[in-house]
Amino acid sequence: MRFVDADLARWLDHLRAERGASAHTLRAYGRELRALADQLAAEGRDLRAAGLADLRRWLARDVNRPGRGRGRPGPATLEQRVAAARSFYRWLVRQGVLDDSPAERLASPRKPRTSPRFLDVDEAARVVEQPTQSGWFHLRNRALLELLYGAGLRVGEAVALDREAVDLEQRLVRVLGKGRKERIVPFGPPAAEALGRWMAASGGRRPGLPLFLNRFGRRLSARSAWRIVRDAGAANGVPAAHPHALRHTCATHMLGAGADLRTIQEQLGHASLSTTQRYTHVDVAHLLRVYRAAHPRARAEEEPTG
Repeated sequence: MRFVDADLARWLDHLRAERGASAHTLRAYGRELRALADQLAAEGRDLRAAGLADLRRWLARDVNRPGRGRGRPGPATLEQRVAAARSFYRWLVRQGVLDDSPAERLASPRKPRTSPRFLDVDEAARVVEQPTQSGWFHLRNRALLELLYGAGLRVGEAVALDREAVDLEQRLVRVLGKGRKERIVPFGPPAAEALGRWMAASGGRRPGLPLFLNRFGRRLSARSAWRIVRDAGAANGVPAAHPHALRHTCATHMLGAGADLRTIQEQLGHASLSTTQRYTHVDVAHLLRVYRAAHPRARAEEEPTG
């Protein structure tokens, strides 16, 4: 029988209710800590009894990769495990269960610094303006792509939106981001036009109705949104297209158009300016010229898109 420590369930409830952790974070942290609990249970112990050596063995545990067998954990997986362990054991200390945390002595993995992948202007325009599918689905996909690129939303933020969160006249959307922090995000005329067409064809502005629907009339899932972006990219010769790439592209083009980092931080909902600073790899002068000359959203007021 699978061992699940009671402390773990209480900690996950704490993250959900008091820290506003996303469903993705809860699943990932829960999965990793349950693996540690199983490791300890095999030795007749629970999570409270873990020492530094136990945590190091858990960190080195192979990752199950569907279709590719098992492999050594990469920097991102190690970083996730360390973050989960530190959060959990700090919580146990605050609860008075432990005197100190064994996770505090874990070394943080060194992640290679990589620049976010972004699309150039022509690639972004092809992906956004030429989604796959037809009819009702085409309207939905176009609206989703325009919003992901035009507003730089996370895919989870986009699919969580309800109709009343969108102001088509002011071209603003009220977004609930990480940690349940609300922010108001602007978007351009093409996104407003695409959203207006989609909403008119799919139930209007009825309060409580999800903004993006699946074929059953229920809320579109993040996985389906990923597939919509991926398929639009594949159909238009942009195999690297995915929701994160559109978000990175939004930030990159904003920076290229002269936006300051603080503005981009507010647009994307980054908690720390250091996260936004990843975009400073861009050749600003070059992108500014490209953006003003070719970006369809920069010329949207004078040349409305169809």
